[in-house]
Amino acid sequence: MPRAIKALLLLILFFLAAAPASAGERTILVLGDSLSAAYGIPRDRGWVALLEKRLAAEGYDYSVANASISGEITSGGLARIGKVLAQTRPAVVILELGANDGLRGLPVAEMKKNLAAMIARAKKAGARVLLVGMRMPPNYGPDYTEAFASAYAELARRERLALVPFMLEGIAAQPSLFQADGLHPTAAGQPLLLDNIWPRLKPLLEK
Repeated sequence: MPRAIKALLLLILFFLAAAPASAGERTILVLGDSLSAAYGIPRDRGWVALLEKRLAAEGYDYSVANASISGEITSGGLARIGKVLAQTRPAVVILELGANDGLRGLPVAEMKKNLAAMIARAKKAGARVLLVGMRMPPNYGPDYTEAFASAYAELARRERLALVPFMLEGIAAQPSLFQADGLHPTAAGQPLLLDNIWPRLKPLLEK
């Protein structure tokens, strides 16, 4: 093979290797707890699986990596986010953690610190972040519940993030949409979870 042609082929291969990932390789990472892990229902009926279907239906060429673990607290998410980011290299991170911190009555300041650290890690990896908020029931007392809810809004404002203020908006007041534990939505409630997330996620996506 003539040297000029060989050099040209090597140059082409170099640029192909250095080219950015194609749209078809873009990933949305969901880092959450049981609310995103389809607890108590078939996984293919959870809101994350429904998100995959909606993306395809609306012409968005993204894969979805669900790294959610039932029972996860923010310190657990922080401990593993580096590995998950390295494995998935997401374009978008949906961060849905904190509910279990609240249910355990853990300090809101510590939860907020952990969320902020995860946001920073995701941003450093080049991902856009959608923060998904939660609220605590009134029996936790007004001081705790107000501080808990405001933590998400404060983080979103400070970090300039898209925010879902309350993941269970429109669902929390409907007991029929919850499993027997009163905490986890049924399969019938999953499309409503997605409807709460989709309007805030869509502006972060590219076609």
